[in-house]
Amino acid sequence: MTSKAFWNKEYKDPKHLTMSEEHASDLESFEKWAIRNAEWFPFPAHGKVLDIGCGNGRNLIYLCGNHNMEGFGIDVSGVAVEQAKKMIERIAQAKPEDVPKNTRVMKDEDYANQIDMNLAGIKINSDFSIQSAGEKLPLEDESVDVVLDMMTSHYLRVAERDSYIKELVRVMKPYGWLFFKTFILDGDFHAKRLIIENPDTGEVINDENGRIIGNIPVEKNSYIHPRIGVFEHVFTESEIHELFSPYFKIHKMIKSYKHIRDGKPYKRRTVSVYMEKKRID
Repeated sequence: MTSKAFWNKEYKDPKHLTMSEEHASDLESFEKWAIRNAEWFPFPAHGKVLDIGCGNGRNLIYLCGNHNMEGFGIDVSGVAVEQAKKMIERIAQAKPEDVPKNTRVMKDEDYANQIDMNLAGIKINSDFSIQSAGEKLPLEDESVDVVLDMMTSHYLRVAERDSYIKELVRVMKPYGWLFFKTFILDGDFHAKRLIIENPDTGEVINDENGRIIGNIPVEKNSYIHPRIGVFEHVFTESEIHELFSPYFKIHKMIKSYKHIRDGKPYKRRTVSVYMEKKRID
């Protein structure tokens, strides 16, 4: 199954992952840290937020609503993008007084229609593009203040990751902020087991008539997910530094715990990285 097909199916009917309507708590941690530590305010009113792999829009909407910023979200799933647009419409129409006291989220049978009532009535200005994170972004040079990549770029192969970095550098303003969250291999026995038991097999490239015209080689530290059948890459700490350090100042790296249960690894380890784009002359 292709990544696009999987995500369209998952957003229509979640089976493998927990789909939430609330913004991620680690995004809020990054937001607070950046406000305290940035040389100047990192979330300027009317500035632009780019969300790589925006899903149903929950994190993009949170930042735009909190700071009166403009948003641009990309995702391979057209289903997810439609859910994000629908959530924005409901936020604009919502009235806090219509919700019982002490209720933070407006409930609905469709999880994608649930909204944070702190944003009720706010008009979110955001556009979207249905595309891969490895494709050229439809944005102007140095037009983006903040980028979110929360568990997305590990689905990219090496050539796509190179394109992804080049596009981030192109569209971000000097001293703009990147919140990057991904899987990390260091100290993660579960990820190492997945790589051994479900190794990447590379890909065959076909033309529009189905003829084989090339192949994508096997990647180190990567696997085919045994449940969802898609490619995933696991970064090492040194790889993150090698990939981003030429263009970004890495201010902070926060690794999750090593997940061990009954002496066995059971959950992949993640890392959150706070980065500031360098001025490159």
